[in-house]
Amino acid sequence: MALFSRSKKIDTDPQKISRLLSRAVEEIFVRESLERKLRSGKELRVKLGIDPTSPNMHIGRAIVLWKLREFQDLGHKVVFIVGDFTARVGDPSDKLAKRPMLTAKQIKENLKTYREQVGKIIDLSKAEFHVNSKWLSKLTFLEIADLAECFSVQQMSHRRNFAERMERGEEISLQEFLYPLMQGYDSVAVKADVELGGIDQLFNLKAGRVIQKHYGLPEQDILVGPMLLGTDGRKMSSSWGNVININDYPKEMYGKVMSLRDELVIEYFKLCTRLSDEEIFVIGGQLSSGGNPRDAKMRLAFEIVKLYHGEEKAKEAEENFISVFQKGAAPAEAEEVHAQKGAALSEILVGKGIVHSKSEWQRIVRGGGAEIVSGGKITDPRFSVNENILLRVGKKRFVKIILD
Repeated sequence: MALFSRSKKIDTDPQKISRLLSRAVEEIFVRESLERKLRSGKELRVKLGIDPTSPNMHIGRAIVLWKLREFQDLGHKVVFIVGDFTARVGDPSDKLAKRPMLTAKQIKENLKTYREQVGKIIDLSKAEFHVNSKWLSKLTFLEIADLAECFSVQQMSHRRNFAERMERGEEISLQEFLYPLMQGYDSVAVKADVELGGIDQLFNLKAGRVIQKHYGLPEQDILVGPMLLGTDGRKMSSSWGNVININDYPKEMYGKVMSLRDELVIEYFKLCTRLSDEEIFVIGGQLSSGGNPRDAKMRLAFEIVKLYHGEEKAKEAEENFISVFQKGAAPAEAEEVHAQKGAALSEILVGKGIVHSKSEWQRIVRGGGAEIVSGGKITDPRFSVNENILLRVGKKRFVKIILD
């Protein structure tokens, strides 16, 4: 008996496509082309690459990973690339100074749990998972020179962050010019129909189209997500320590969300949760009508922890937070300090004599001796207080900071 394979069923539901192209999307290039492909029912190869510059992925990076999952849920083939080779060079996107090269040892260490972290979001059993050293390490010097012919020095020089650095008289290495070529070649290697990335990577993503055309391949469409601000209101960055990592412990993750600035709550609902637009609209309306931001943040914290650790762990984290902060279950020896919202923690502690100086505070933070109970270690000496917190300083000293 002859066996016939059925073609893969692609979901072309207009509402799902509309959501995919609108929620947590900063820009699409070329929108008409991508929408036409999504409605055609053809299986697309959708690429996302992330360099292992840190051992942890934060929820800002996860925005485009969740977008990748939306493509996967529609039936498309998702292609995840770990940039173990490109990480050696360093992506200059949105960098105001040259990024130092990582060693092979650092990259290997950072890579240890990447598959596990990515697997929290996409179904790896239905995805392709690559390291780009597989093809980039095999390029000859002649092939790299051929790739370089795709771009002019003027094109590279006009890139915003390069232009700013040149205006300040800072050096830009030729190596940095090579990064878009390598990312673009990734799209050739995996025959990408669509590439996802952050808005800061738009130049690199468009470079992929140029290089695909150079090799006689169809040009990929591009979907870019927005940048997420960190817990302190600056761009979320592992080097600044203002991150919420997707592999943080549930209680730590919950506590970090509760330390968010009030004005970021709705943005986080839109970019970091799977709640419907209608639910988020209601929450926004409650806040606008004078609702307590703490209640909205508790819902946000619950939804984010549930997304990465499950509902049971989210409930435990919430109960722990209520016990510590709302029922006052702080250690009996905890000192109470009153402060204004937004005040720098260093100034509060120095002002109350809990630490002798800001330099002492910096040493404590860098040594891992400052921790928000149920919220994780403080890694930024400039941390500011936006919620009531229970702080551990050193091994045994507890300080309960209450906002007036």
